[in-house]
Amino acid sequence: MESIPPNSPSVLVVDDDIGLLLSIKAAIVSSGMPEPALILDSSRVMEIIRANNFHLVILDLIMPEPGGMKLLQQIKEAFPSLECIIVTAVDDISSAVQAMKFGAYDYLIKPINGEKFIITINRALERYNLKNKLALFERSQTFSDLGNLSAFEGMVAEDPAMALVFHQVEVVAPTDYNIVITGESGTGKEMLARIIHNLSSRSTGPFVAVNMASFSKTLFEDDFFGHTKGAFTGATAEKQGFFEAARGGTLFLDEITELDSSLQGKMLRVVQERELYRLGSTQTRDINVRIISATNRDIKEEIKKGTFREDLFYRLNMFHINIPPLRERRDDVLPLAMHFLKVHAEKNNKTIRSLDPHFAQCLAAHSFPGNVRELENIIAKAVLLEKEQVLTGSSVRDLLPCDFPQGGKDKIMTLEEVEKNHIRRALNATGGNRTQAAKMLGIGLRTLQRKLKEWEDTGSTP
Repeated sequence: MESIPPNSPSVLVVDDDIGLLLSIKAAIVSSGMPEPALILDSSRVMEIIRANNFHLVILDLIMPEPGGMKLLQQIKEAFPSLECIIVTAVDDISSAVQAMKFGAYDYLIKPINGEKFIITINRALERYNLKNKLALFERSQTFSDLGNLSAFEGMVAEDPAMALVFHQVEVVAPTDYNIVITGESGTGKEMLARIIHNLSSRSTGPFVAVNMASFSKTLFEDDFFGHTKGAFTGATAEKQGFFEAARGGTLFLDEITELDSSLQGKMLRVVQERELYRLGSTQTRDINVRIISATNRDIKEEIKKGTFREDLFYRLNMFHINIPPLRERRDDVLPLAMHFLKVHAEKNNKTIRSLDPHFAQCLAAHSFPGNVRELENIIAKAVLLEKEQVLTGSSVRDLLPCDFPQGGKDKIMTLEEVEKNHIRRALNATGGNRTQAAKMLGIGLRTLQRKLKEWEDTGSTP
């Protein structure tokens, strides 16, 4: 049997059981989706895919040569953007993990729940469209192209590397995908997770943030799944777990790789089945949450070491966003410094309006192993101890290694010479960028341009 509808179907179903083919077709059509293409002979699949524009292939695992797993590998190697769902009667963890490694979107066990099957198909098609949008964004990493720039106001960024991150957020936020955010400590993973939540259809629901490193084995189930009254000694009332508390919203699991390996199977079941049992109850409770996980570790290395379950990772990692460290986005250092200067000057009732150019140079050259959090700590301490209206770095030598000027019996300069020198150092610190130099100096761009023009006309340009 081979059926290719004339209306350019986006879904192809491959199975050597004609009854199952027709059953899947009926489920897809009855859900309101267009009629899928059907193939009984797996040896014809690659030829048919090359001749059509499919977005999703649904594959049976056990078929005559080439089998489903081999066919999956061939499809993903030739058409990496094409989504694939494996359908099988074989409930085997190793096969599921292997399929995910080859790039399968999901691995479903027969008999298939019709409603969950359609949801999975829709999400796979959604991811196909999402990936194609991102391919366009990767060629145009600018902030001006963002549809909702104001949503990112709390996350100061001017570097192109962050423009790509923000575009990824805008594309994935409206979906219901589970997301893994990676990045070093202090890069702003939780802040980004909150932005995703605020841009999603779940924005009116709760955002529940949980640090996985703070839970012991004995408290995990009670805290995450909750309990019924009388479930154990001291359980005098019912308790909601984090999953139920986040219903209709987002559950943010910070440092997910800290979850003890003995508890990861319990987490997997809830994520996979989207239901849970409270302690002391035999009644299942549906969960309606989006899970955003974060880690500062290399999660794939944790999988190799056997400390993190690969099947759980694939369930959590429907979409991945990596936040680059601050040392890889140098254009963000000075804007962030000025942002924190303003914040902490207001907190401490100080009138500090600009950065000393030498201090700015030191900041721009620093590697920031602690990322944005380290930068804020440096600025906060400097603001607290600063007595003038220009922020210098002399009080933060312990936090920022740099050869700060010590003062001394140098020739006293005129105010004009001081101003010229100050502006020259600001321009040097920003690589000649007048906009950033003006921000650093705490003056308007027009004021800076006017002064430079005056000095140029008199032949005394700094």
